[in-house]
Amino acid sequence: MIFDNPFFTDVLLPFLLVFVVVFAILQKSKILGEGKAQIDSMVAMVIGLILIGVEQPREIIVGLMPWMAVGVAVILVFLILYGFVAGDLSGDKTPAWMKNTFGILAGLFTLGVVLYVTGLGDIIMGWFSSPGSGDVWMNVLIILLVIGAMIVAVVSGKKKKEGE
Repeated sequence: MIFDNPFFTDVLLPFLLVFVVVFAILQKSKILGEGKAQIDSMVAMVIGLILIGVEQPREIIVGLMPWMAVGVAVILVFLILYGFVAGDLSGDKTPAWMKNTFGILAGLFTLGVVLYVTGLGDIIMGWFSSPGSGDVWMNVLIILLVIGAMIVAVVSGKKKKEGE
């Protein structure tokens, strides 16, 4: 089947993705000038070809895309379910807490996926799992959580006083 072919999954699709995204960014930002679609397409093609020629960045893109699809599907399901309950999400009607929550969740999801795909997550987990360091890191985590909770309490207390 064509979708299982390594040329398709490891060469053609990553090239097309990078080409289209870079071309769209160049067209929207007009960095190279207005009405310069040919130059924008040539720059996007060169960047896409460089990506294909260098294995490590290509592998990162190939590893990230399935996770991005999963993230988009999860967000879509949440938005559909929220739409059934709360109604329209467009424009200024969207609550600020929801925008903040989506931003934080998207950031955490992206960070987690990048750490997983690049292998940096294993290195970081190795720091926490070295012999004898478990207690130290647990104490550091607890202290950071307590400090974070105190900051949230102080900031929310100031907002309530200003609103009175």
